[in-house]
Amino acid sequence: MNGTGICWTKSCLLASLLRANGIPSGISYQYLTRADDNADEGYIIHALNTVYIGELDRWIRLDARGNKENVHAEFSLNEEVLAFPVRSELGEIDYRDNNLDLDDRLVRILNECTSIQKISADFVM
Repeated sequence: MNGTGICWTKSCLLASLLRANGIPSGISYQYLTRADDNADEGYIIHALNTVYIGELDRWIRLDARGNKENVHAEFSLNEEVLAFPVRSELGEIDYRDNNLDLDDRLVRILNECTSIQKISADFVM
């Protein structure tokens, strides 16, 4: 184990850990550009988590992706602070969905790719 992973695997792990502790959790998606400021390099599907907060009787989203320079996500009950704000002017989409498991197409891609550089998910969910 090398201590790394992509958002797809991190969101599955977090959902599993939350569920194992009795906390309802799911997966949500964003369709984002690969490049910072244009769509020339195509798009990628970003996975994040949904968590049900019983005391508030609502679902919130959070990002298990991890922070780095220029990428900052926080857990918040009041407002979403996700790693990537969606820029609709670039064709990005925030699905604001709540899925039980990782999409089958993403699972297939993970099983078929031998490295992170070979992962491509240029499809709209």
